Amino acid sequence: MKIGFIGLGNMGAPMAANLLKAGHALMVFDLNETAVGGIAAQGAAKAASIAAAVTDVELVITMLPASQHVKAVYLGEGGVLASVKPGVPLVDSSTIDPATVKEVAEAAEAKGNPFADAPVSGGTGGARAGTLTFMVGAKSGLFATVLAQMGKNIVHCGPAGTGQVAKICNNMILGISMIAVSEAMTLGETLGIDPKVLAGVINTSSGRCWSLDTYNPFPGVIEAAPASRGYTGGFAADLMLKDLGLATQAARSVKQSVVLGALAEQFYQAMCGHGGLDFSAVINMYRKEGRR
Repeated sequence: MKIGFIGLGNMGAPMAANLLKAGHALMVFDLNETAVGGIAAQGAAKAASIAAAVTDVELVITMLPASQHVKAVYLGEGGVLASVKPGVPLVDSSTIDPATVKEVAEAAEAKGNPFADAPVSGGTGGARAGTLTFMVGAKSGLFATVLAQMGKNIVHCGPAGTGQVAKICNNMILGISMIAVSEAMTLGETLGIDPKVLAGVINTSSGRCWSLDTYNPFPGVIEAAPASRGYTGGFAADLMLKDLGLATQAARSVKQSVVLGALAEQFYQAMCGHGGLDFSAVINMYRKEGRR
């Protein structure tokens, strides 16, 4: 397929690279020229603007930081809806609030463009490996015919907006569980058990979770985890804070209590000044060594 791809950050760039490897032709755009150059070196064509990226394509995919960026890219002057041909499917893999998704989806449908929200889970490692899970809100026809191009783990959650609901619920659990793992790992270290031994015990016990067995926040326990490279190159704490904010905002809109989710949001808010580090760096709020 000829695909317009907008947004080449830590997640978007490897996603675009995997589409190139699968044989698709990409027209790419990002404000970061270095990111564009990296994908162009792998075979993508550079677009000078959003309009140029989507004018003559069969599918548009976006991966953007926040709701305001999605609105600007889709609804702004010279944006996607002002430039794309009617009938071209639009897939947004950003993590944003469900209300914004519905606004953009309605505008897209009014122009005749099928729209899907398809946020992802699996982190930068999953993006590079092509093993991401896509949580998709879309009409069944769009889900069946287009999103098979996106990856192996694709779940149809319902109509537009439900993909975001699944994503913010998942990431609320992730944020909470990382704090719990950080507490336990630090307690174990303080009480004298080797962190690798402790992780091995819990990974074969009832406390096992992804934050512990795949993304352990304690340095050196998992060599491939951001904790073992100074908490760099992962999912930024600021992005986790954003996702938890989306969850608590959505909860308020339906008067649903999310006590632990709100508390987790405060933990990541307290990382002010270190929000560029991977979210697993929240363990440094407990570890004396990390606070020095």
